[in-house]
Parts: sequence; C-alpha cells; structure tokens
Amino acid sequence: MKIGINGRKIKDASRSEVAVLLSELQNQQAEVFLSNSFYDLNQNDFDLVDMPIYADQLAIGELDCVFSIGGDGTLLETITHIGGSGIPVLGINTGRLGFLATTAKDEILDALKNIQSGNYALEPRSLIQMKTAESPFGQLNFALNEFAILRKDTSSMITVKAYLDDEYLNTYWADGLMVSTPTGSTGYSLSCGGTILVPSSKNFIITPVSPHNLNIRPMVIPDTGTLKFQVDSRDSNSLVSMDSRSGTLAQNAEIEITKAPFNVMLVRLPGASFIQTLRNKLGWGFDKRN
Repeated sequence: MKIGINGRKIKDASRSEVAVLLSELQNQQAEVFLSNSFYDLNQNDFDLVDMPIYADQLAIGELDCVFSIGGDGTLLETITHIGGSGIPVLGINTGRLGFLATTAKDEILDALKNIQSGNYALEPRSLIQMKTAESPFGQLNFALNEFAILRKDTSSMITVKAYLDDEYLNTYWADGLMVSTPTGSTGYSLSCGGTILVPSSKNFIITPVSPHNLNIRPMVIPDTGTLKFQVDSRDSNSLVSMDSRSGTLAQNAEIEITKAPFNVMLVRLPGASFIQTLRNKLGWGFDKRN
C-alpha cells in the first residue's frame, strides 16, 4: 500500500500519535511518501530517513491514499497537491474545529485499519474553477471551499457587477464577494451569513462580505451555471483568493467562475457523517443551560 502524508509542523500535543502512525505504517511495510513541507518541518522530530518525497504538484504518482495531518487549512493545501488525480484524502485533525479533517488524532490507528481493510467510503466533493486573462494561480485555479474577491490596501468598498449565464444579476457594493461550494458553506461563507449546504448539494452560494446595501443577501444557485464578475475599486488592483491562496487582479478584470471538471474524493470512515459533524462542531441538539 502506498500512502502519502502532508502536514505542517506537528505540535507537541500530537507528536506521540503521529509517531505511532509512522511506526505502524513501517511495521506493515507500507510505502510512505512525504510532502516537502511535512519533511522539512518535522525531520528533526521523527525518523523520516527512509521515506521519499512526493512531488509537491498536481501529479503525485500512484498513491492509494493521502493522509492530511493538521486542520482544515492543511487539507485545503493537500488538495492542491492531488488536483484531479482522484487520490483519496483522509483528514486527520490535530487542529481545532475540523469540518474537513474529521478523524481525531486518537482515532488514527482505527482509521488506518479501516483503510487497509477497505472499510470506508469515498465522498466526492465538488470544486470551483476560476478563469481570467491574468491567471494569478496558474494551474491551481481551483478551490474546494470558496473563491473570493476582496478589497485591497484601502478602507473603501469595491463594486462587483455579477452576471449569471450572461444575464445581469446584480451590482454588489461591499467589502468583498465570494462564491462557495457546498463544502465551503461551513467556512468563510458561514461566517458572512451564508447558508449551510450538505456536501452532495449541486449548488454554489454567492455570499457578499459586509454589503453596503441591507437588502443584499446570500443567494444559492445551481452549480451548472456560469458566473462572470467585473470588479471596480479605487485601488489599481483587487485581491482574489482560492481557498488559502491569494493573488491580485488589475482593475476592471473579468472573472469567470464555473464548476471544476473534477471532484476531490474524501475518505469517510464508518460511523462518520456530515450531519454528525455539524452537531458536534456547532453544538446542535443539546442545551448548554442544562
């Protein structure tokens, strides 16, 4: 079995669990491949000598699964490594909230056993794709959570003209505007008042960031549509982001947002579900006063 591992600096509180994982993989003679970042940040804390580095690009070889060790941000970074390869990703949570990285660190060995025995399901997650003339993200012009346009270097709002399937939709005067996937509905969009979608929903959410018109609200649209944006601001550039990556676009640049032509496959272990994660992370279903 070929396992890839990506992660950031492993903190003291999680070091023993990660050490057990690495040891168990070696005991079972699994081929382990590490990302550059995981190796560079953790080579002094673990014995990583016999573990080769996988290419930190879209194609990372014939791996059976990639373990993302950290929080949701680490998993989003891992997605940029695998791209459209279809390699399954297991999120191991050593961070805080963990809507994507749902496997607790004390569940690592059970997770490994389930994967080795094939006792898991693959959950396809849709992504969004950005097209512009400038291409600030190169080949990494996709996002699992959201795309966002934000003001840059000023306190002034930006103006975004939006078109849906070439029909004029609205002009947003706001601090920013984002388009979220169902996966990203529990992220930045949620903090800006967007609704929650189950991952299998075939929709996008258009969510304004601090709109300057009180009648503007988040809007759910089919993910089969094409969104086009024209941005105007007092700055010469606007800030754009795809998940945790950011870049700049020149004023009046045209942006096209569509569904990406591939899905990401997240590993879902027995007993886990999105609804269960919502209850646990958001404290639904119980009264703290009792």
